Amino acid sequence: MKSALLRLREVASRLSTTEREIADYLLSHPQEVVDLSIHEVAKRTFSSPSSIVRLCHHAGFSGFKEFRKAVTYELAVRDQSDQDCRQDITRNDTPEDIIRKITGKNILSLEDTKSLLEPGSLEQSVALIGKAKVIYVFGMGASLNVARDICLKLLRLNKLSVIRDDFHSQRLQAGKTTDKDLGIIVSYSGETEEMVECMKVMKDNGTPMIAITRCARTPVSELADVKLYVASGESLFRNGNMSSRVAQFNVADILYTAVANRDHDQSLYHLDQTEYRKEENL
Repeated sequence: MKSALLRLREVASRLSTTEREIADYLLSHPQEVVDLSIHEVAKRTFSSPSSIVRLCHHAGFSGFKEFRKAVTYELAVRDQSDQDCRQDITRNDTPEDIIRKITGKNILSLEDTKSLLEPGSLEQSVALIGKAKVIYVFGMGASLNVARDICLKLLRLNKLSVIRDDFHSQRLQAGKTTDKDLGIIVSYSGETEEMVECMKVMKDNGTPMIAITRCARTPVSELADVKLYVASGESLFRNGNMSSRVAQFNVADILYTAVANRDHDQSLYHLDQTEYRKEENL
């Protein structure tokens, strides 16, 4: 079941003014939505049924009925613990509070990411990796750590993968790509200027690209051929950033496992070949 409210929040940045007002109402009154018809929602939001249907399409639903059904299900499974997870850190929090809140936020980020990931997008990503001559991985800041992890994992599966740490090297790397290669870009914001520039260069080269990014209309998502979406809440002390990093690593693990599972026996062979074994002292 699709997470209706999460998808609505994630697409907010690409909505028209009217659609955003409708989305704000739906997000603020989810309990009411399950009992309202599309005409009643239109009346309360001073909009039209067609505007509501377009909003539902933006969120990935066939129409209002499917959206309302998803909201009903979501409200049924989300309990008070989710609300606790979304609480921000406060000045008076004890160590126990911090442990509970940060762990809860990370768990919630993973659950939300699971709702955003499309199996079809994962399958497309696996197919692109399988036929790529060289896989070039890109990332800046905290996302660079995730990019390094992806590159290392693919190397263990005998996939020729390359990554550079500084932007100038990454820009040079992007310029050397061809239509037989693959670019994997990790950028939670989807707006990192360095990543956008590298992607534009690869786009000109005809290089297919996978983006691990947030679910929103951003330069990175617009340029990517396949999107693997991550979710994370914004919060004080950048613990929203921490949660997004956890979600990105989770997507990296999912992608790696899907690639390995496509050719299970061969992957086990390569993993065994790349395992580092220390010689025991006699």
